[in-house]
Amino acid sequence: MAAVVIADASPLIALARVNGLGWLEQLFAEVLVTEVVLAEVLTGRHPETEQPIQQAIAAGWLRAATEVSSEPALPDHDEGEASSIRLALASGPQVLLLIDERAGRAVARELGLALAGTAAVIGLARETKLIPSARAVFAALHASDFRIAPEVIQAVLDRCGE
Repeated sequence: MAAVVIADASPLIALARVNGLGWLEQLFAEVLVTEVVLAEVLTGRHPETEQPIQQAIAAGWLRAATEVSSEPALPDHDEGEASSIRLALASGPQVLLLIDERAGRAVARELGLALAGTAAVIGLARETKLIPSARAVFAALHASDFRIAPEVIQAVLDRCGE
């Protein structure tokens, strides 16, 4: 199990859309986000996803962490994604980065970071019996206009036995 879990914006937003943000607490106990990611997810324009994120912060298991470095530069990535990767690099070897964007995942992998995305969190929630059906959660995400590649969904469903 990772000693430190860091989340980018996309997994937080996606899980909030399907009432699954609490799964992060149950799976990992504590999740860190950068101040930049917090600014991305708490804009005041999406109360349906922002309220559960604010509740997680108030509960103390979702915590803001100060980014410690501006390196690597990562100019091809948005600032939230870049700040999450930098924080993960600075957090030591036992870190898990939750990130969905394909380009960010590729860079994180190249930099040697362990990573997972929204689909993996849903799979873990199913495997640990936090949810009765990963398929139903993927359907709800799809209905909310959040897209995950069909082959990724199928891999998670196969792993969960659905």
